[in-house]
This record gives sequence, structure tokens and C-alpha cells, in this order.
Amino acid sequence: MPASATKALRVAVLADSDTRWKWGALTATRVRPGDTEIHLDGYLLRGRATPTARQLQEVGVRADSLREVTAVEFLRAMAGARGEDSYDVLVLALVGGGVQAMLHGLARVWQDVAERPVVVTGYVGVVYEKLADGLLLRHGADLVLANSRQDADRFRAVYEGVGADAAAVTEVALPFLGGAAYAGEPGGGPRTVVFAAQPSVPDSRRDRTYLLERLIRHARLHPEREVLLKLRSKPGEHTTHIEELPYQKLVQRADPPPNFRLVYGHMGEVLDRTDLLVTVSSTAALESLHRRIPTVVLSDLGVREALGNHHFVGSGCLASWDQLDAGHRPAPDPEWVARQGVAADGGYETAFDEARERIAALLARPGGLPPLAPYYNLVTAPGYLPGILARHHLAPDGTPLPGAPAADRAPGPVRQVVRRAARGAYRHGVQRVAPVIRRMGEL
Repeated sequence: MPASATKALRVAVLADSDTRWKWGALTATRVRPGDTEIHLDGYLLRGRATPTARQLQEVGVRADSLREVTAVEFLRAMAGARGEDSYDVLVLALVGGGVQAMLHGLARVWQDVAERPVVVTGYVGVVYEKLADGLLLRHGADLVLANSRQDADRFRAVYEGVGADAAAVTEVALPFLGGAAYAGEPGGGPRTVVFAAQPSVPDSRRDRTYLLERLIRHARLHPEREVLLKLRSKPGEHTTHIEELPYQKLVQRADPPPNFRLVYGHMGEVLDRTDLLVTVSSTAALESLHRRIPTVVLSDLGVREALGNHHFVGSGCLASWDQLDAGHRPAPDPEWVARQGVAADGGYETAFDEARERIAALLARPGGLPPLAPYYNLVTAPGYLPGILARHHLAPDGTPLPGAPAADRAPGPVRQVVRRAARGAYRHGVQRVAPVIRRMGEL
């Protein structure tokens, strides 16, 4: 009998970055059937983007337990979660390759288990690149969540186009939308303008310097406004994407006016005081549109797939800094907004109903759930799958490779100390040394 039939719904979330932890944990609370109480255990996959304590606190999502694990340690934990400790739902909030590796590893550890958890995965925001690659790497989960009607249609088309079962695709919405609706600009125009920065878009020093200069120029042109640069992470921290040229460093060479500030913190709290949200292609634009805050997606650097702002074609939100400086205010297209899962019409609370119903039906399925069966296997992708699994120290059959971290036993105190030191050195190399070497190579 599923644990949910006798006690709180037990959910595990495996995440590999701060934003994916936020998405996974909030998704877990959104898709729980009915008013079921939830017991949430968080697992943070060890790697370059493992969130820091500050980042976890900023996300604002609380778990009943939270620990850092390797892929092999996580699979061992899932294998041992039996009886009273068994989970009802597992949310894989990982990059595509991580999801695929876990699906194969879980298929192995659950091969003799009569009843296993419902496995859920999806995307943390706008899907604007590697659509087919990312989707096929996520195939095999019981639910593949699509954050909008548009994404659901695209996801099904990809799966059906390769002959894969598309039944897992389930339309929902971004789980972190919400907050008070925008009350309107005060007299004389916006008082607070926020630029939502992204770690890797754009990625060149020239383009990032240009955006910073235009933001500072806007602050000078409008001294009556508070102009905020909303940053994702502090120096030394990592997010989902590598940030080699943080704005904190670039602004040190500028001379911003007093009404210009750098801000951190929860995006929802920043939006509470925002009159105009500006970005290149951040998911923050959808959060802003959900609240009916005037929102601009910048066209200054072109409308290009590499920037992700091509996703907003047809939104009515594309504009340049010149237009903003001159007083332009965008008018979002209602039909486009509706197709993006941005339920400004009040339908957001029902956006997760289908997912809740499907999870409840799967939990009640007589005899448990069928074995996990990803589209990628040694027949369909013999030249691709082994490399994906090997990155997580798994063999093609989902078993740990020889020498895999913690494959045979739990780490002792000495191993834990050594691991923390090694992880610190690795992050320093990724975040500090590697960017310098790459820039030197460009000289």
C-alpha cells in the first residue's frame, strides 16, 4: 500500500542547482493530490552548481531533511527507502543528462520492487534550446511536466516524432508564479526599474558591459527612479549556468549614480516593488507578466536563439533601451501570454489539477507501477547513452562503475573532509581559474 494511504505524502526531490531545487520543491507542493500533508526530503546532487546555504535560504523553500549526495549515494538511498521510509513521489530536478542517468540507475535498483514512487521531471523555465535533446533525455519519467500549453504541444510532437510514448507529457505552469497583482504606475511613470540579470546570457564581456552601461545611463536620465540590477548569485557562488563575467566585477569600473543599486534576494520580493521589469530572456519576465507588471525583453543585442529572447516573439514585450529611455511601455499580447502558462486571468490555481489527478491515479494503481523504460537504451542510442551514464559513474546497465564515489559504503569522517576540500578546489578551478585561462587564450 502506498505510504500516502496511511500518512503524509512522502516526496523526495533531487536537484543539482539553486533554481532547480526551487522548481523541484515548489513543484512537489503544487502537485500533491488534494489537501494531503507532505513530508519533503531534499537531495542536492554534488557538482559545480551545488547551492550554498545562502542560496538555499534565498529560495525560501523548506524541507524536512536536506543533504548533499553523489549520484551513487542517491541511488543507494532510494534502494534503501522501503516500508515506512518509502517515497510516494520522486521529483528529478536535474539537467537532462542527470535525469537520464537517474532513470537508468533507478530502473536497476527498483527492478525487484513491487511498488515504486511516481517519478516526475520537467524544466525550470523557458525551453529555448536543445528541445529534442533535453526532452529525450527526460523520457522515461511517469510525468514530464510542460510549463505551458505551447510547451506541452511541442513536447508531444518531439516524442511522437521519434516513436516514443508521449503519454507522460502533462501541462502545468511554472510553480513559482504568484504574488500580488501590479497596482499600476504611480503618477509620472515608474518609480522602480529592475533589470533581471542572467548568469550566461549574454556571455561576452562586450555585450554585458553594453547592458550595464545602458542600465546606468537609464538611471542618469531618470534620477527620480530607483534603478536596480537584480543578481542571481554573489561572487564565488554558482548557479545553474556558469557566470564567468559577473556584473559585480564590471560595475567596479563604472561610476553609477546614487539611484543605481545591486540587489539580491527572492525574485518575488523584488517584484513586489517593481514598476518596470527589463531582461534579455530571464524566466523572471514570466513572473512579472503573471503579475501584470510592465515587462520588456531587450532587442538591443538582436532577437536570437543564442540569447533566448526569440522565445518572446509575438509577446509584444520586445523593445530596446532607446525606446525605454524615451518612455515606451510594452503591451503584452493576451493570447501569447495565455499560451505560456502565465495565468493572468486567474486560472493559475487550476493549472496543476491534471498533474494532481494523474499522480493520485498512479499511486492508486493496483499492483504498483510498471518498470521505468526510457526511450534511450543500448538499442536506440548505443553510441550516446553510455557516455551520459558514465558522467554519473554508472555503467550502461545502471550499476555503479568500479571506483565510483561511495559505491560500496557510506563516507566516513575523513573521506567527508577530503571531499569538501576537493569540491572547494574544483569550484575554484571552474569559477576562477578556467575563465582566466580562456580569456588568455583569446589574446
